Amino acid sequence: MKTQRKNERRQPEPRPTTRRGRNARTGADGLARAALWGSALVALALAAYWPALENGFIWDDEHYVTENPTLRTLWGLKRMWFEPRSLPQYYPLVHTTFWIEHHLWGDAPLGYHLVNIVLHGTSAILLWRLLSRLGVPGAWLAAAIFAVHPVHVESVAWATERKNVLAGVLALASLLAYFRFAPPEGDDKASAGAEGSRHHVGSWTLLAARWSGGWPWYVLALVLFAAALLSKTVVASMPAVVLVIYWWKRGRIQATDVVPLVPFLLLGAGLGLFTVSLEVNHVGAKGLDFGFTPVDRVLIAGRALWFYAGKLVLPYPLVFFYPRWTIDRHAWWQYLFPLAAAATFVVLFLARGRIGRGPLAAALLFAGVLMPALGFFDVYPMRFSFVADHFQYHASIALIALVAAGAATWAARLKPDGRRFARLAAGAVLVVLAAMTMVQARVYHDLETLYTHVIEHNPGSWTAYLNLSLHMHGLGRREEAARLAKEALRIKPEEPRIQTNMGIIYARASEAAGYRPGPSELATGIDYYREALRLNPDYVEALDNLGTALVDANQPEEAIKYFQHSLEVRPNGPYALFRMGTTLGGLGQWNEAAEHFQKAIDCDPDYAEAHHALGVALIQLRRLDEAAGHLTTATQLKPRTAEFHADLGQTRFRQGDFRQAAAEYTRAVQLRPNYVDALNNLAASLIELKEADRAIPYLEQVLRLQPDHAVAKQNLKRALQATGQNRP
Repeated sequence: MKTQRKNERRQPEPRPTTRRGRNARTGADGLARAALWGSALVALALAAYWPALENGFIWDDEHYVTENPTLRTLWGLKRMWFEPRSLPQYYPLVHTTFWIEHHLWGDAPLGYHLVNIVLHGTSAILLWRLLSRLGVPGAWLAAAIFAVHPVHVESVAWATERKNVLAGVLALASLLAYFRFAPPEGDDKASAGAEGSRHHVGSWTLLAARWSGGWPWYVLALVLFAAALLSKTVVASMPAVVLVIYWWKRGRIQATDVVPLVPFLLLGAGLGLFTVSLEVNHVGAKGLDFGFTPVDRVLIAGRALWFYAGKLVLPYPLVFFYPRWTIDRHAWWQYLFPLAAAATFVVLFLARGRIGRGPLAAALLFAGVLMPALGFFDVYPMRFSFVADHFQYHASIALIALVAAGAATWAARLKPDGRRFARLAAGAVLVVLAAMTMVQARVYHDLETLYTHVIEHNPGSWTAYLNLSLHMHGLGRREEAARLAKEALRIKPEEPRIQTNMGIIYARASEAAGYRPGPSELATGIDYYREALRLNPDYVEALDNLGTALVDANQPEEAIKYFQHSLEVRPNGPYALFRMGTTLGGLGQWNEAAEHFQKAIDCDPDYAEAHHALGVALIQLRRLDEAAGHLTTATQLKPRTAEFHADLGQTRFRQGDFRQAAAEYTRAVQLRPNYVDALNNLAASLIELKEADRAIPYLEQVLRLQPDHAVAKQNLKRALQATGQNRP
């Protein structure tokens, strides 16, 4: 017996490492499954948005990407952060991503669209992890619906809406970090049974404990939140989102929940108010289109809430410009929308004991995140419509999560066969939504496709007709442009922008069509501009365009009066300053012209045309070194403009730098192969460089294009003599 006990004692005990190894394998399996399901979300997003990779650029993309001068230089990167008015909207982090992409792949749209899709897929992964962290049933299904729901196409397939997708990633990451610092369920057990001051002290003790170990997560959450605000300030509602989640999970909100959120609240409020100010004073969200009373705004908000909820349930038709409702505070039925919304909140609150706090929390989150876009604040798109799909990109998460949680809870109660059917039904829903997204993504292929789709589903959209007419004019399709603008005029004859556009169609040259207006076309365009000014005497665009048309009609003195009026309305209007300068230059007043060009540059340092015009003025004033500096800047800002390179070449030629002159003229000819003056001057530069044999083909090309070009004939004679050739 003693021996047996001795042997038993000698038996090795189980190694702890075996358990750790098993846990490690389990953890590795869990990570592998998480990676698989996360990859599936990204794959869903890529599959649904694959057609968007073939899309080009559309409305506003020229201001954000293709014609955004701040993307070109390192100085532009500095301006986008420290000069808010240098951007269409002060979202410097968004424009920084565009700056990086511009230096990687230029203006090729594929890269911009791909980054948007990847960001959207990343948001789906973060949403899945956040909902799982909060214990929401059907978390992956909710994230998958978010990834493929067609109501998000406007945010993902439109390059300009990088604002939404980037802010979404950063805000969701911030929430995940914050809940690592202060878990929604964190205080329940520790505070159970505590009463009065004892409970109060315990809560603050727990807050101190959070800080002692979780402050890195807090700092990370705050940094991510600030980055999200610098992408789009609509995420300023995030602190309120945190408090609603606390109430949903605990049934109460304590002072210790609010205190850590104070920096978030202050940061969000500050940047939010700054954005509101810029929207009004810089973007232009002011005027008669925004003259709403408080009652009007409540009516707009109530109807918008139901509109957005309805588009989540039935996402058809989805339109870039929805009809703009007529708000009538005397129509009783319009009050039904806000009253029904208020009643819904009351019913959900009263029923929380029976159905739980989740539905009310979801409704509060949906309405709260939508608040900035419900009409209580003026935003520029309200000129065209009170609603837009991209406004609910973030808010839609709440209702999607609620529906997915309800479906998952219901499916869990079914028998195995029923659960299999529920999974098949969920898959079918995802397939249908993804198919709708693929179709909708093609709508954003180009401007013509987009606006044609709007007109098909919203034939009363004068904005779509107006914008499409401008696009057609740019393509040289003037007859179509005029027809579309007249249709816009029929819908809204009192709109000065439409009258101005009619003037542009008649009075502005179109390089694509080789069209230059004659006297009768100029007169017609001038009449339309004058009508626009009758409707709005201070409409800057009409003043500037009328002044330009009068210059073309050889009436520079009268044109100056309109440019002066424009500058009285908008003293720092760079275009009016530029046009005033070109008019004065045409009158030979080069010193005054140079002053106006410099003022235009002071207002907009990236105004390439103003740099070019100042360079030309300085050439006339024989200030060649200064001229070369401004012309070099112009070529850097718009490197594909042949005239800029040709005029820089002229400056270098006059400075005696024939090698550099030839390089600039060569670039001009590459951009415009039949550019006669550049061809002739390139040849002249080559002759000065003792390379007359290279000059001859260029001069022969000039004379094929313009047989009577006297200077080219003289240069050809010089080149032939230099090479020892004798031609008749």
